[in-house]
Amino acid sequence: MTKQQPIQTDTASAVILQIPLEMLYISDLNPRKAVSDAHIESLADSIERFGLIHNLAGLMDEDGKVGIVAGGCRLRAVQMIAERSKAHPFTTLPVKLAADATEAEDWASAENAAREDMTPADEICAFGRMKSRGASVPEIALAFAVTEARVYQRLALAGLPEPVLEALAAGEISLGTAKAFTLSDDEALTLNLLDQVKGQAVSESAIKNALHPDAIKATDRRAKFVGLETYEAEGGTVTRDLFSDEVFLASPALLDRLLAEKLEAARADLVETQAWAWAETRSEAWLNYYELDQMKLARLYPIEGDLSEEETQEYDELADLANGGVLDEDGEARLSELQAILDGDYSEDQKAHAGCIILVNGSGKPEITAGLVRPEDKKAAIEAGVLQAPQTTKSDTPKSPYSQKLVADMQAIRLASVQAALLAKPELVLDLLGFGLSEASGSFESVFGIRLGRPTNAPSVQDGFDHEPRLEHGIDASEYWQNGTRVEDLSEAFTAFREDGKKARNAQITEAIARTLPYQAGGAEFFDLIADEAGADIRKHWTPTAENFFSRVSAGHLVDLLCEFIDCDARDERVVAFAKLKKAEKAEKMEKLVSDPTTQKLMGLTTDQKAKLEKWVPDCT
Repeated sequence: MTKQQPIQTDTASAVILQIPLEMLYISDLNPRKAVSDAHIESLADSIERFGLIHNLAGLMDEDGKVGIVAGGCRLRAVQMIAERSKAHPFTTLPVKLAADATEAEDWASAENAAREDMTPADEICAFGRMKSRGASVPEIALAFAVTEARVYQRLALAGLPEPVLEALAAGEISLGTAKAFTLSDDEALTLNLLDQVKGQAVSESAIKNALHPDAIKATDRRAKFVGLETYEAEGGTVTRDLFSDEVFLASPALLDRLLAEKLEAARADLVETQAWAWAETRSEAWLNYYELDQMKLARLYPIEGDLSEEETQEYDELADLANGGVLDEDGEARLSELQAILDGDYSEDQKAHAGCIILVNGSGKPEITAGLVRPEDKKAAIEAGVLQAPQTTKSDTPKSPYSQKLVADMQAIRLASVQAALLAKPELVLDLLGFGLSEASGSFESVFGIRLGRPTNAPSVQDGFDHEPRLEHGIDASEYWQNGTRVEDLSEAFTAFREDGKKARNAQITEAIARTLPYQAGGAEFFDLIADEAGADIRKHWTPTAENFFSRVSAGHLVDLLCEFIDCDARDERVVAFAKLKKAEKAEKMEKLVSDPTTQKLMGLTTDQKAKLEKWVPDCT
């Protein structure tokens, strides 16, 4: 090709010429230096199948060759096609020629700056349209220079309801959220949930749980213990997520039955083969030791074994090798044998008076707690010498899950609610006042604190607590000398007070006396009567939050509360996931469960459960 002078023209009128392939090379002005071989190979397949749709752009050098500044990947792909076959059709390529290096550099920068990959939503629609016209997955992959796996995934999304794809295109949901919706075959449920999660950071797992609340992951401890093959052999159905390795079991009742059957077989083996006096199975993933205390079970321990002098030396040598990471399989087996001797075992007498509890732990492994002696067997176990007689008497009263400070706060909150309710019951207040001031209530009993002080009716943690402002008045005894006030002219003040009328007077009396009501005035039963008749409601003034309650109880108690709120046991997948959270995360989750409608929806709360939660107060008031 003859050398040409630079063409002085603007971009719109730049000349496009057919340039021989061997005269083209990648210009140093081209900003895309590193390109993957896989991408070029995929692009070559696409060009070979559909042709070169867009021209290249470049600058002619002094030797008459053209350095490509835009379209370098296309040039590399055509060069790869040429290497594959000498009979290729791309002997020349259309190239737009720049007038000078400045214009060429501007083109290179503009194309790469403007280059923007198709959005997921655009890809989904484009792939779907091409599929509807009869194109195969390999053809779509070639046309768009992507992998077949990507085409399969996008086509799975193409079947989603139109509002879901519109929300994805608008950025109202993430691609992960859209993927989660592919597991749903209920369009009404999908659209209802879509309205709730738009614009919110909701995890894929939460959406999957909301779409299939009963589905169980194959990673669930029950599924691991039973085995996926056994489950499917018994007729259980599974759903596999196209976008992950997750497998979901759709028949929880069948899985629970298989779990119970396999656990029962293990239980029978403990009694029939291993000669324990009794054995029980538990469905939960951990043993509740608080429950064991309530059952008053005693515990026996294995009788430790002794190693001979030679065995002790051998054990030490093998342990050193194991610590150094150089112990072979035979050595590991021998070390395990010696360790088993040291650990010991239960004697026949111990087994004759004790039993076991077997369950499946969170890893899907059977876990046995052995050596448990029932109350009715303790006497015989003591007489047989396998259990020591108790030396001290332990209180049967279980330890309260609440701290004294929390109890005091909840009692203060209840007092405030009773006092606030009395504000609307002036006749009741006056009746109680007369009763408390008369001999009818006894010489040592009073209903109100007549000095008109203010007992503690505000918790130390104010978060979530809405105090009635009319109860803020009055001087606390500890503040009296610092904050007390005097009226210069009592006669004038009294006259002004009377001019306000009886209604204002009665309101002042009711407020002042109500503020003096101490906690559990007249005893718990009588205080309950006052609260009931006044119509007191703690939840009108207090909402449980992470700060004022949930972070102040144990993590185990939070798990128990969640089971109470959603009416399930510890095996429920929602509870299992909750139990894995850190303490602070548990407290925040519980706060949202109480007050956040979206969280309540995702956790599957029923109308009755929501109503119960709106009225719930802890049992330490």
